[in-house]
Amino acid sequence: MSLKEHSYSVLVVSAADDFHNAMATMLPKTSFQPIVKVSTVAAAQRAVAERGFDFVIINAPLKDDLGMRFAIDCSTAKNALVLFLIRNEIHGDVYAKVAEHGVFTLPKPISKQAMDNAIRWLLAAKLKLTGFENKTTKIEDKMDEIRLVNKAKWLLISNENLLEPEAHRYLEKEAMNRCVTKKQVAEDIIRKYS
Repeated sequence: MSLKEHSYSVLVVSAADDFHNAMATMLPKTSFQPIVKVSTVAAAQRAVAERGFDFVIINAPLKDDLGMRFAIDCSTAKNALVLFLIRNEIHGDVYAKVAEHGVFTLPKPISKQAMDNAIRWLLAAKLKLTGFENKTTKIEDKMDEIRLVNKAKWLLISNENLLEPEAHRYLEKEAMNRCVTKKQVAEDIIRKYS
């Protein structure tokens, strides 16, 4: 999947209106939609409770908090990619606390070019993570199929007095004869004997 094929949702959390305006110009609507802007951690928490976001960009400090705990929560519990902008003087300490949770950090002040690069890094990371998620889903689906097929085989063994190789051949033959997957045949057998 290329970057142009998908639109990513973004939550921008900043107490500074000029930062919101800068983000609006840096995040083209063709790739980033919707872009939700809030100024406090409380408002940001409400926003993530209402919907998921692909990216969360936090310009700390915020009106009601530094935003560090919120950044960690978004990265771990909400599976969003988080970019946390923090004053240069405390960047090292904050980085040490949030990096292990997958939060990206940048020291402020930050140039437009550095911010543009950071957004590109987030996009690249998102594509990589999406690939991993797709592989994980395929593996989970395959494991589910194996569990169902094994359960159906054991039901055939116990109810039809078949040996394991015979039960296996039966499932394969039924799937071929009916032009369905072994999983579908297994589900039918499980329904029949359950």
